Amino acid sequence: MLRLITAGESHGRGLVGIIEGVPSNLELTAEYINHQLYRRQQGYGRGGRMKIETDKVEIITGVRHGKTLGSPVSFLLWNRDFANWGEKMAAGPIEKEIEKIVIARPGHADMVGKYKYAFDDIRNVIERSSARETAMRVALSAVARKLLAELGISLGGHVLSIGNAGFKDRHALDAMLAKMMSRKGGAEEISDATDKSEVRCLDEDVAAKMVQQIKRAKKLGDTLGGIVEVFVTGLPIGLGSYVESDRKLDGQLAQALMSIHAIKGVEIGEGFRNATKFGSEVHDEMLLKGKRIVRPTNRAGGLEGGVTNGQPLWLRAAMKPISTLMKPLRSVDLAAMKQIEARRERSDFCAVPAAAVVAENVVAPVLANAVLEKFGGDSIGELKKRFEAEAFFG
Repeated sequence: MLRLITAGESHGRGLVGIIEGVPSNLELTAEYINHQLYRRQQGYGRGGRMKIETDKVEIITGVRHGKTLGSPVSFLLWNRDFANWGEKMAAGPIEKEIEKIVIARPGHADMVGKYKYAFDDIRNVIERSSARETAMRVALSAVARKLLAELGISLGGHVLSIGNAGFKDRHALDAMLAKMMSRKGGAEEISDATDKSEVRCLDEDVAAKMVQQIKRAKKLGDTLGGIVEVFVTGLPIGLGSYVESDRKLDGQLAQALMSIHAIKGVEIGEGFRNATKFGSEVHDEMLLKGKRIVRPTNRAGGLEGGVTNGQPLWLRAAMKPISTLMKPLRSVDLAAMKQIEARRERSDFCAVPAAAVVAENVVAPVLANAVLEKFGGDSIGELKKRFEAEAFFG
């Protein structure tokens, strides 16, 4: 089974990551990982940090001659911006007095982190709670993504809305998505298409409205959130389980998405809309086509009872606006305990396009673990052989 761990601070020397449990002989290169990192860095609305960093991992362990060894794979990703933060982020004691941050930002981990870990400087909280951590998480998750790709399982995501700009015609969007996923590349076709958009949107007119929303937020010194969707194709029936609550795949996927910074809501299929309808309008009927079971709809989002049902997996995540505002909200100086404006910290105006890439990747380890649990295999060849022989698609 895969286990991921990341370490590092936003402006420290770099980020470190380890993924263990990867089968041997999986073809893996830094170029493959770096492509996902490049995608994460793009998007209209990103801040100045993305002009400094060029995220590229160094593979430290677990890979030889382009193939995994079955031992833990580790990556190192240097922070170029550390050159500007050497004294502030030095690991050892320094004589120079560094200004302490004591003013919290509403909506951020600033205040709760200070009290939880007994810090007198919020900088300690900012550095680890920063979404910079997702760079290494994407890198590690890309290994799982590569494993899934070897089995014909593909992932894709897009931005559904930013602020109040988004798709109004769900039927037209569903038809577009279904057409893309029916192609050879499966859900990956969605990602390939959105790579051409600065806001990762599938429609040029909707994308233009999203850009205008972000421009307005910039002018106001404000920020914007939005909603992203992730699709997965090629999944067999039977991944996950209904027998114990912690083995339900929908719970595991929701946790993975909710762990992304600023994600405050997760939906599977038409989850929230289904809550307003009769059961007869919600559940996906089963029809026989020859000896195959087919579904005319996919309102359940590819999961029933915590188990994959052979339809495309359909997930949605809602991202709140970023907490750092150029026009600050009211806050408190936690040292002097007096009312004051919240502090500013260099940040994005909108990171929804990046969140779509992060969301695509973080669900990959959850699905890869479900595959490994069901089919097993110490090498990628053994896993593929079992998957091809035993996977049932209905």
